[in-house]
Amino acid sequence: MSGSLIVVATPIGNLGDLSPRAVEALAGADVIACEDTRRTRGLLTHSGIAAAGRLVSVHAHNEDERAERLVARMLDGERVAYVTDAGTPMVSDPGARLVQAAVLAGVNIEVVPGPSAVLAALVLSGFPADRFAFEGFIPRRGKERAARLSS
Repeated sequence: MSGSLIVVATPIGNLGDLSPRAVEALAGADVIACEDTRRTRGLLTHSGIAAAGRLVSVHAHNEDERAERLVARMLDGERVAYVTDAGTPMVSDPGARLVQAAVLAGVNIEVVPGPSAVLAALVLSGFPADRFAFEGFIPRRGKERAARLSS
């Protein structure tokens, strides 16, 4: 029996933006891996989804170790949903190591898309949206920031 990894995008400021498909994925998961259990518990409570015993913290500081354990659970047939605090995992957020481990193990991966700060900003800018580049978070320090912005 094969489990799966479901990468679920979460709202970026308005909990009403959580899609019905995201609610279904989270409600049906055996395990909900998340960047911050407190934030995810709030999202689940808002959506009427039970969190008890299903949340596993997976963030930048423990992702390597947790990815291995979660992939083992997927290979045992469990459905693992992964969310970050806001937006889509891997897009300026943790998740790359977990997804890569699942890919290497041959686990089925689904993505539930959702709100995107990048696209919201692009639309609000009024610039043509048929071609753009996304650089993620730019450095905070002066020289590094200036170098990135000038490149």
